[in-house]
Amino acid sequence: MSDLLLEGLNLAMYGMGTVFVFLTLLVGATTLMSRLLREAPKVVTSVTPAAQADPRLLAAITAAVHQYRKQKD
Repeated sequence: MSDLLLEGLNLAMYGMGTVFVFLTLLVGATTLMSRLLREAPKVVTSVTPAAQADPRLLAAITAAVHQYRKQKD
């Protein structure tokens, strides 16, 4: 075989090996994160109903959304 062909095969094997190692590490990291998050305690958040929210805050939010939509058109 010619030296150029051997060099091409060597480069191809090096590239495929690098991709294989990277993807293996990526799968391992994803699996580890999945296990860690599955065992993490659940976070409970409290949501304030709109009836209990400050009316001035609701008015400000409504005005901001209205202004944004007005500028977007």
